[in-house]
Amino acid sequence: MDDNKRKLWVNGQFIEVSEEVYQVYMQGDRKMRYFETDLKTERTILAEDGTVQRIIPGREDSLDRLIDDNAGQFSDAGESVEDAVLRKLAEDELHRALEKLTDEEYWAYDSTSVSSYSESLRQVKYGKNKDGEKLLQINLALIFGENSGLPF
Repeated sequence: MDDNKRKLWVNGQFIEVSEEVYQVYMQGDRKMRYFETDLKTERTILAEDGTVQRIIPGREDSLDRLIDDNAGQFSDAGESVEDAVLRKLAEDELHRALEKLTDEEYWAYDSTSVSSYSESLRQVKYGKNKDGEKLLQINLALIFGENSGLPF
């Protein structure tokens, strides 16, 4: 074997390679190990008495855990286009209904939220129920006419 040749263990056998190929391979291998292990694992910093002082989460973390920890990096930066359109449509519908309202009739307004376990509905958002639990929910609001008793 030449002095400038190195051996790599690849797929169960040694392969003779140049020093340059060896260095590039080892660099790539280290990067792969970094992405596979270092990023995924969290680190715990202990105090002198052995108690957990701080936990630094891995860079790959579950969305559920981050939401439970009230992480801000996934908070909405603003209203989505779909939500803005739906809000505008609801406002327009409310204004049309207000135009039909007579002086003799009043409206009753009622709102509620319905919990959902759906992962495909875009209308569900995280909110808190009466017990303070964070759940996916859909918020509903209805306006009822005094005389008809029917929702608008």
